[in-house]
Amino acid sequence: MNKRMGMEAVMGVGGGSVSQEAAKNLQKAEDLCRRRKPEQALPYLFKAMEDPNNLDAIVQMAFLMPTMDMGVRLLEEGEAKGRAQLRQILGPTCFDDDDEYVGHFWGVIETRPYMRVLQAIVRLAFENKDFNKSANAIIEMLRLCPGDNMGQRYWLGSVLLQAGRTADALSFAQVWFDPEYYGNWPPRGGCEFKPPSQAVLSGEVIERLKKGGHTSLLYTAALASYKLWGDCEIAKQYLQCAANVNPHVLMKILARVDRPKSLNNLPRSLNGPEDAHDYLWLTQDLWMPSHIWNWANNDPEVKACVLKKCARSACNNREVRAAEFKRCGGCKEVVYCGASCQKEDWPAHKKKCKEHQHHKDFLKALMNGRKPPRPDDADAPIVASSDFTTDGIATAFH
Repeated sequence: MNKRMGMEAVMGVGGGSVSQEAAKNLQKAEDLCRRRKPEQALPYLFKAMEDPNNLDAIVQMAFLMPTMDMGVRLLEEGEAKGRAQLRQILGPTCFDDDDEYVGHFWGVIETRPYMRVLQAIVRLAFENKDFNKSANAIIEMLRLCPGDNMGQRYWLGSVLLQAGRTADALSFAQVWFDPEYYGNWPPRGGCEFKPPSQAVLSGEVIERLKKGGHTSLLYTAALASYKLWGDCEIAKQYLQCAANVNPHVLMKILARVDRPKSLNNLPRSLNGPEDAHDYLWLTQDLWMPSHIWNWANNDPEVKACVLKKCARSACNNREVRAAEFKRCGGCKEVVYCGASCQKEDWPAHKKKCKEHQHHKDFLKALMNGRKPPRPDDADAPIVASSDFTTDGIATAFH
């Protein structure tokens, strides 16, 4: 995705279709926006947009427009322009289902700016609550590139649910669970939307999903099944698999923590708290109606996954309600029932905590093009925190 790395860094944006001057102006504008200086970025953006091939400048400008409606309209103009450009470069049939390029778009470097325009439409249309437009942009991205190099399949189930397309959301998740496509991808990226199955999952499938399922797809399947058929066996099975794979989602839902205010841009591991954060940004409101919340809260296996034990090995205290204990403010991976337990456990936890923090800082530095930091050898524990957002202020034990 990052055009400053990989093939585009070597060959130029879009394989060299954008002039070097326009690319440099865009880079200056993006850096200023990243530093929260959009007014200073605008002159560079206007210069970058003088190159008609610079679709990425249109993407950046769309996010600076006064209203989301205006941003979406600008992106739609950019999408039409990009489509025309690609027909000139790749041929007039390059968007047809039977064309050699369809199914491999991200592998063709000239297509990447166009794909980034579609991804921006997904984001701005979603924030503008035009969920069908957002979903349809993802569906087109997966048609053009079912291998999903941009990770949009982890959004589609949530967006379809927000659009009221519940059966489509479940059908999509179930296709990606199908072992036939392990190590490959389904036709049209799973967007054929056949009628979903209500068949109960076998023990073998459940174990496979618990080991390798993805947060967003499993929670999509659970919520969609419940919305379609109520408290049925398959809905329970999906919910329990989801809780096992990523309890962070249900922990925050059952604790009634506020929906995240923004997406999480930090480095992540599969099915970690960052994935939970982004899933909740997309979908949390759909879990909060009382009948759905009670369904999740009354499942014993779910509660066993969500309610945490104090991390101090000699302490047997366990939560009686979700998110009752406070997490370590450093790694955010373990919880303690109180300040005394955290302080007593620090000599045992310190090494793993610092390693985890350093790993995250290392990846973050690499992503931002900075020199990775040296490990911090501070001796003081970072106070446990009840903060569940990446942009909030931690609440310390007193």
